[in-house]
Amino acid sequence: MKGEVRLKLFTDSVDSLSRHAKLYVGNVERRLLAVRDSGKTAVARFEHVSDRSAAEALRGSLVEIDRSTLPLLEEGEYYHADLVGIPCFDEVGKQVGSVVAVENFGAGDLLEVERPDGKRSLIPFRDPMARFEGDRIVLDPEFLA
Repeated sequence: MKGEVRLKLFTDSVDSLSRHAKLYVGNVERRLLAVRDSGKTAVARFEHVSDRSAAEALRGSLVEIDRSTLPLLEEGEYYHADLVGIPCFDEVGKQVGSVVAVENFGAGDLLEVERPDGKRSLIPFRDPMARFEGDRIVLDPEFLA
């Protein structure tokens, strides 16, 4: 259909996205007109995006929602965005880096940790490799490549 945009979802389903009528696409507020699962990806239609050129202009844009509209979290749950920027320490309290990204390729969350020298490592976000402790991540530095 004209003006449809393919999306890479970082949510559990198309249904969770469809609950949000108002979204921000490339930092511009847009109303979501329709969204469907096409099997491989999600396909959306946004207000004021009515042709292929307008849809292609959005390529690479983030589709975001207001944080206040997110569901409340249960104990032990977190949003990936909340992990970015958290400092990482070893068991004795020495800072070894900070989280710069969170990835999930299907086998669980991986923290991308950047060390002070700029080198980065992916570390499984599960005990004993890495765990939350208050406002920090405690990890086993053996996993830092």
